[in-house]
Amino acid sequence: MESVNNAVNSYMEYLQVEKNCSQYTIVNYRRDIDEFLNFMNEHKISEFGTVEYFDARLFLTSLHERKLAKKTIARKTSSLRSLYKFMMREGMVKENPFALVSLPKKDHKLPRFLYEEDLEPLFNVSDTSLLGLRDQALLELLYGTGIRVSECCDLKLKDIDFTIGTMLVHGKGRKDRYVPFGDYAKDALQTYMSSRKQLMKNSAAHDYMFVNSKGGPLTPRGVRYILDQIIKKTANNKSLHPHMLRHSFATHLLNNGADLRTVQELLGHSEISSTQIYTHVTKEQLKKVYQSAHPRA
Repeated sequence: MESVNNAVNSYMEYLQVEKNCSQYTIVNYRRDIDEFLNFMNEHKISEFGTVEYFDARLFLTSLHERKLAKKTIARKTSSLRSLYKFMMREGMVKENPFALVSLPKKDHKLPRFLYEEDLEPLFNVSDTSLLGLRDQALLELLYGTGIRVSECCDLKLKDIDFTIGTMLVHGKGRKDRYVPFGDYAKDALQTYMSSRKQLMKNSAAHDYMFVNSKGGPLTPRGVRYILDQIIKKTANNKSLHPHMLRHSFATHLLNNGADLRTVQELLGHSEISSTQIYTHVTKEQLKKVYQSAHPRA
């Protein structure tokens, strides 16, 4: 299996250096590939080059039998298809057994979002502690800009221009974009800056905007924990994860007259089809209002 391990290591290096994938993406790719390597061991397949279309189908069948979500199976298939594409480019294998395997159609679920009246109690949580000021700034920024939680954690001091109310966001696939932020986010961020200095007193110097209780860079997992704590303080029984704020941002913009192209640019979507799902949300909202308000609905 030495050649197999060498191929996988080369591919991981390719993802990191050439594709500049995030560590999160690399970890997921590696996990998917390791799962296929276990499958190869179970079926006495020693080399990538001897894997056939039938083997690829058998692997996918095993995933279906485990009742994995369609989205998960599609991702694992894409991971292995991409691996084989790389190995073909490098002359390690002659064929891609996953090339003709069809991806399962994903379930199109409407994104979950919060109504404006549901968000209001979150912003009214009064906590003037060092961490409370950070949490308020984080909440205002996530909802006020719609950026991804990973983009928020990667945000650095130099990326924010308070003079013109704009920040440089480093998005997926090395795609940078400028995103404006409003007065609420601006005030919350500037108030938080003094507590940031105090939180970092005993930590190594760095210029990430958001820090944890020990002064180190905040992680996406840390953001989820913070939002959970904010919800608890409001006695609200609704769940809240970072992407719901992004969904709420997009939905509220469209509900209030923003055009689709502008929302696409703000969200950093490469395809307009990714943004169009929010038009379905707004249509659902229109139907809901109509059904509840019209006497002959």
